[in-house]
Amino acid sequence: MNKLIAITEKEFDIILDSRYFSKNNVTNDFIYDREYNFLHPEAVENLRQVVKLAKNKGYKIKIFDSYRPIKFQQYLYDKFPGDYVSNPATGAVPHCRAVAVDLTLIDENGQELEMGTEFDDFSSKAHHGSGDISIVAQKNRAILLSIMISSGWDFYNKEWWHYQLFNARNYDII
Repeated sequence: MNKLIAITEKEFDIILDSRYFSKNNVTNDFIYDREYNFLHPEAVENLRQVVKLAKNKGYKIKIFDSYRPIKFQQYLYDKFPGDYVSNPATGAVPHCRAVAVDLTLIDENGQELEMGTEFDDFSSKAHHGSGDISIVAQKNRAILLSIMISSGWDFYNKEWWHYQLFNARNYDII
């Protein structure tokens, strides 16, 4: 992991909420054995732009997950096979390449903006463009999407919180 860069609250002016190093996640149990707040250097540059654009709009970034060791990816896939968790066998594992981030926006009081679902909601309500959520949540998702795309990130259509660098498979699995 020596080529990865540690993501810290102070240096990046963000909030870290490492969901998989807590019970506050889809499994209701600890998944990680420690926090893994790291990104590839190219992803870090894009993250810095995200933080800047969010701040200009009066928001701050809260990160739920970034780099994910492959053993934990396999654990999540085994627990939730299907469209929402990448199968390590296919190589489609952007978190394991440290070029993906799961995040949301928070307001000046540190409150998460309404996004229509929680992080890691495996339903169609979590999809970008879902009409089954409030207008406020749709607008908030659009704000997040515009910040992320403007900062050089690609999105996964089924998860409003997941963004990754374009051509993620060009980066090595770590």
